[in-house]
Amino acid sequence: MESSYVLGLSSKGFHRIHYTDWGSPDAGRIVICVHGLTRNGRDFDTLAQALLPDFRVICPDVVGRGKSDWLQAKEDYAYPQYCADMAAVIARATGKSHEASGWLGRLLGRAQSEKKRIFWVGTSMGGLIGMVLAAQPNSPIERLVLNDVGGTIPRAALERIGSYIGKDPRFKTLEELEDMTRLVLAPFGPLTDAQWRHLTVTGAKQNEDGSWGLCYDPGIAIPFRTGILTDVNLWQYYDAIRCPTLLLRGAKSDLLPKDIATEMTWRGPKARLVEFEGIGHAPALMAGDQIGIVRDFLLAN
Repeated sequence: MESSYVLGLSSKGFHRIHYTDWGSPDAGRIVICVHGLTRNGRDFDTLAQALLPDFRVICPDVVGRGKSDWLQAKEDYAYPQYCADMAAVIARATGKSHEASGWLGRLLGRAQSEKKRIFWVGTSMGGLIGMVLAAQPNSPIERLVLNDVGGTIPRAALERIGSYIGKDPRFKTLEELEDMTRLVLAPFGPLTDAQWRHLTVTGAKQNEDGSWGLCYDPGIAIPFRTGILTDVNLWQYYDAIRCPTLLLRGAKSDLLPKDIATEMTWRGPKARLVEFEGIGHAPALMAGDQIGIVRDFLLAN
């Protein structure tokens, strides 16, 4: 695993996008794994190791999370910025520079021209970014895994997320932070003690006073403070996707209702749906059965 950066461009200038890079740079098949709203690319360590050596795996920290820079203009924490940044990651992965990172279509077109195959695994927010990118003309994404996210985001689920995102809690010890992590991420399902500690440590930062907190910019909550009035409709993107799509769902998920997941199996790319019992939002992709399903899907062609 190597740690690298690529530059993105926002309304207030350039920022660094951090990513972990697994496998050979010469690999012809590249899997880009993108995390959920408050998480980071290290969530995919277990999956990345399982995909080697068949794939090169790139796991970005979306701007404002992990080791990526925080944006000066908090209103830029939105999907146009996220998609432009991930296009820069795609360009870097396929050997192109970041010089035109603000021009989504040009970067996607350049990535398509490379003799590299791009696959996408996205959890929640990462799935939404993948959905938007896969819907674009000339998208380089050949196979798409959507982890517990779909064509409609229910208002109730967004309000639940909005109730805790953007806070800056402080804990005296890493153990106290782990207790909070286990509580907030309980819908991930049953994990081992080692897996909970991994999620805690990789999602933590230690403050100057020695206390522990979360490694994301509280400013990412700005969109939620404007008020959520209705469900979010994303069918225009989903219906435009043409690549094979795998849809994963926690059977207890409130963000991807059962009826929405079922509808996704017969419209747009007609996703293959796999559900996991005893799990909510979202499957952690750390369990052997979850990893096996993703790996088999990515290797199918």
